Amino acid sequence: MENFREGLEPVSPYGHYFNSSELYVSIIGVFEYEIPINLVHAMSWLENVFLPIHPRFSSIMVTNEKGEKKWKMVEVKLEDHVNVPIIPTGLSPTAYDEHLDDCISNIGMEKFPQNKPMWEVHIFNHPTSNAAATLIIKVHHALGDGYSVMSALLSCVQRADNPSLPLTLPSRRSTEAQSGNKSAWARVTQLFSLALNTASDFGWSFLKSTLVEDDLTPIRSGAEGAGFLPLTLSSMTFSLDRIKHIKTKLGVTVNDIIVGIIFYGTRLCMQEISHKSSNSNSTALVLLNTRKVRNYKSIKEMVGDSEAPWGNRIAFLHVPIPKFNDPKSSNPLEYVLEAQKIIKKRRTSLGVYFTDRLLDIVKKLKGPEAAARYVHGTLRNSSMTISNMIGPMEQVTMANHPLKGFYFMTPGLAQNLTITIVSYMGNLRVTAGIEKGLLDPLKFKSCVENAFQMMLKAADEAAARYVHGTLRNSSMTISNMIGPMEQNLTITIVSYMVNLRVTAGIEKGLLDPQKFKSCAENAFQMMLKAADEVPAHKKF
Repeated sequence: MENFREGLEPVSPYGHYFNSSELYVSIIGVFEYEIPINLVHAMSWLENVFLPIHPRFSSIMVTNEKGEKKWKMVEVKLEDHVNVPIIPTGLSPTAYDEHLDDCISNIGMEKFPQNKPMWEVHIFNHPTSNAAATLIIKVHHALGDGYSVMSALLSCVQRADNPSLPLTLPSRRSTEAQSGNKSAWARVTQLFSLALNTASDFGWSFLKSTLVEDDLTPIRSGAEGAGFLPLTLSSMTFSLDRIKHIKTKLGVTVNDIIVGIIFYGTRLCMQEISHKSSNSNSTALVLLNTRKVRNYKSIKEMVGDSEAPWGNRIAFLHVPIPKFNDPKSSNPLEYVLEAQKIIKKRRTSLGVYFTDRLLDIVKKLKGPEAAARYVHGTLRNSSMTISNMIGPMEQVTMANHPLKGFYFMTPGLAQNLTITIVSYMGNLRVTAGIEKGLLDPLKFKSCVENAFQMMLKAADEAAARYVHGTLRNSSMTISNMIGPMEQNLTITIVSYMVNLRVTAGIEKGLLDPQKFKSCAENAFQMMLKAADEVPAHKKF
């Protein structure tokens, strides 16, 4: 904090890259309110809650005599950062949807003045199809990444049901391997695999950032200026419980499933527009948080915390989008399993670490603009970016306004298609930022939603086939419920009035039901007799 007061806090490497001649990247958060926005409450919240969260919101980026960029604290005039767009009143929610889309698109293209802190708020106080009012917060990506921004958000909202209770977030399954009981040979094999994966990942990442470009497809035009052109947003919502339903059947993570759904839906959309793009070489960049911890920290904990510091701590994972010839013959679940396999391999290699070191070397030898060109090449040569954040499980209030939903977008990336994902109140909100005129956003949305339904159906069918095989390969079933089973003999048991009623369902002609009944009753009498003959001291 002392460095901020003295104006000595250095700008992070990605802070340089995202505010350069090659890249100008922002984060836009769109917050949908259940009630109209009270301007007095909103201004009070911004001044007393939002602004004091972190010194970056009161700092500008300056360059010292050595050419180094630093954060310098300045006085903030709140009215310079708040805008209320002038829009006709009395329109329909559908008409306001179009106004909101245009508003977000224009906000994404505008650059921040360099003489004031790089954030702004837009209050869209008109009813749309999704909300009674909408608050738009835009911050420059140089201030911090999605992890930092979400930590800031969680620090200035409260639970709607009980503000005194803490927020809860969806649980994360640990992916760390337990190696304590591994043999020496297993450790050697693991190290060899790590070295091989690292060399492969780092080499491929370098080639993709410099020489190898994705094919031109309906989602990648290859034209100059990508990232500086207007976007149109298409948002869709998926139930987290239904995603977990697939997760349970496949034994993978929620992230694996949603990435697989996006991949499959993207290929469906590409094929509808151009059949030959089904086999195109297309790559997605999955943004990775490189902090040692993944759970959110409070802002106070982040200041000076080496494990979860504020700022930009991100990396890009190159993940090829699986190909297919015919969607009718392609199993949607393969996209989930392929995504899971590739992402797991990338995350367990050191390719990201060496790429980060390479950027540092380029920055030191040739300057931050050269490193920014390398990052720009990484983005430009791929087809899409996917980033995700975890939000609260409960409904929250912001400035005493109940929040119905929210999503975010990162304009300025040198791509034609950007996908963002955020969880809130048991749902996943997936938003596609599509360059205007590139492809129909409604078509893309429909394809991704169809992919989700196909994924659900495929997961249920796979589970049903497993159960069918289990039953078919066994001799009989014993259950306390009556239901059709694909077997020759089914036994059901039900209790009523201190009795047990045992019923045998026997395929006609297989065996005599009276004989079976007689044998079962004889077995019961023999069991009773044997129990009475057991000595008392041996009874349990």
